[in-house]
This record gives sequence, C-alpha cells and structure tokens, in this order.
Amino acid sequence: MKLGIVGLPNVGKSTLFNAITNAGAMAANYPFCTIEPNTGIVTVPDSRIDWLSDLYKPKKTTYATVEFVDIAGLVRGASKGEGLGNRFLSHIREVDAIVHVVRCFEDDNIVHVDGAVDPVRDMETITLELILADMDTVQKRGEKARKMFKTGDKKFETEADIADKLQKTLESELPARLCPLSPEEREITKGWFLLTDKPVIYAANIAEGDISKDVSTLKPVQALMAKAKQEQAEVVVVSAQIEQEIASLPEDEKQMFLDELGIAHSGLDSLIHASYKILGLISFLTSGEDECRAWTIQKGSRAPQAAGKIHTDFERGFIRAEIVAFEALKENGSMAHCREKGLVRSEGKDYVMQDGDVTLFRFNV
Repeated sequence: MKLGIVGLPNVGKSTLFNAITNAGAMAANYPFCTIEPNTGIVTVPDSRIDWLSDLYKPKKTTYATVEFVDIAGLVRGASKGEGLGNRFLSHIREVDAIVHVVRCFEDDNIVHVDGAVDPVRDMETITLELILADMDTVQKRGEKARKMFKTGDKKFETEADIADKLQKTLESELPARLCPLSPEEREITKGWFLLTDKPVIYAANIAEGDISKDVSTLKPVQALMAKAKQEQAEVVVVSAQIEQEIASLPEDEKQMFLDELGIAHSGLDSLIHASYKILGLISFLTSGEDECRAWTIQKGSRAPQAAGKIHTDFERGFIRAEIVAFEALKENGSMAHCREKGLVRSEGKDYVMQDGDVTLFRFNV
C-alpha cells in the first residue's frame, strides 16, 4: 500500500511524514523545501501478530507495511505547472491513496502561503488543481476515442461516453470518484490514472494544545469534516508536533504518553486504519515456528487469491485452506485446542477470506 502525503506548503506535511516514518525529510518554513518525493516504509502495528509471536516464538515475525511518499507542497496553478506542479502531480499518479494534510492550527511564526488559515479553502485549492489536471487527461482520452470511431470498435464509443460523463462531473468541480460510473466503466478508467479517482484521507493537523479537546469544539476541523463528507472522504485528526514527540520515545513509553494525553491511538495508527478502510483492505495471518506474518489483501478475496499472495504455486495448486478466527485461537490458547473443539474449518476455493483469519493453505503442484 502506497500513500502519497500532499498539502499546501507549510501545513505540517513534512513534519508529519518525518514523525510517522522517522525518515528525516527536510521540514522548513518556506515553500518547496520538498522537491523530490521522500519515501518511508512503516510497519502496520498489529497486536494479533504480537500475540502469535509470543505463542510460537518464530524465527521471524513479519508485519504488513505501508509506504508513505512525501510529495512537495502544491500551490494554486499546479495543474498549469506553477511551483513545479507538473512534476509533483506525476508523483501523485503513482500512489494508491492520497493523505491530504490540511492546516487547522494558528501559528504566527509559520507563514501560510495564502496569508491566513482556512481549512476548507486550502482543501479546495488542491482538489481544484487535481480536478483541472484530470479534465485535461479526460479531454485527451475523449478526443482520441472519437478519432478511433471509424475502426468500428465499440470500445472507443464506450470510452468516449465515459469521458463525457467524467467531464461533466469534473466541470462541476467534483472529483472523478463521485462520477456515477458502472463497475465495468470504472475498470476502464483505471488505466487513465485520474488523480481525483483516488481515495482521499484528510489529515486535520491541529495544534499540540488541542489534541485532548473534544473535536466538536474545534471549528476548523468541523468545517473540514463537513466538506469531506460531501466528497465521501475520510478525516483523521492529528497533531504533527505530537507525532514527532511520540516518534522520539522508546517503544515501551509510547502508550504511556498517549494515555497521559487522553487519546487512544497515535495519528499513525489512525491513518493506517483509515487507509485500510478506504482502500477496502483486510489482513489474514499465517503462523508457525518459522514465521508469523500478516498478509494484506483486498476485501472480498477468495482463498486461492489469498494463497497467491504468499506464492503463485499456492494459488495454482490450491486444495483447501484450514482456517480459524484469530479471536477463537486467542480464547482457546492453541491450535490443538481449537481443533479439539472443531473450530478449525476446512474451506474450499469459493471461501471469502475474513479479516483476522489464521490460515494454513494446502496445495499440490
């Protein structure tokens, strides 16, 4: 999973990136301090894998991972190349989802590129630039499809029709993901790499002193949430400064720090949870003396597809999957006890995988 972190300059984007990846990207008080995208890979915290590792004492423990890409600050006019915009937009095309950091804090010492803090205006500035870039892409796709009408291939007629629908949505200043397309039409547009077709998580970056407050009392955050709801986007409330402090602490002190602040999860945990949700992802687990591991798959994947994540031979020669729900395994303490109680199921090729399935695949090639 690859998440691109975007935002206007000086909204705390690189500070947040540094905190959640410990990658040390430059975070300076002037626009465009990030030109080439910085990348950092972080493990997905998973207490289930922790428990399985304690049980099996494996030679290796492997968590799922997320790659974060810190993309340089966009500005008004980016779709036309302003602020090196074309290069930055090309970086966005490569990610699975967008984390849009929006400034929801006042600080006279940190300049705002537009002179004042206004979360809705800021989010609209970037969304509009992405929409304008997509309009250009869709227009070219439509023109190309119409030129190919003479071949008699029906697919070009379909593509032209899709382009018209998308153009109408984009001209209404709505993202492509809100265009009413059928699943088959959506499949066609995947190859168009539209920026506003990507799922979005808005990261409301609040002041350190606001982290323990009730979100309903923070007017900038409420305004952002209302606008995001219209776009069918997720909102995660974070404080980049707090995340920096968490990142600097030893592992055993992090939860204590969160407890003192009165918050349940770090911003990183919240971002990962939101990204799994919007991308429709789940994890199944494998365990044993060699390795305990979390595998990320698309929700709705069937058992052979999940097996293929481990190795193509597993999918090709799939026989069955032996599965127990993690909670059942934890409650009974061992796989042997689960077998005694009939909790280990033998599932065939039509089984739809569930989050937290502890799985052993049987295959033959």
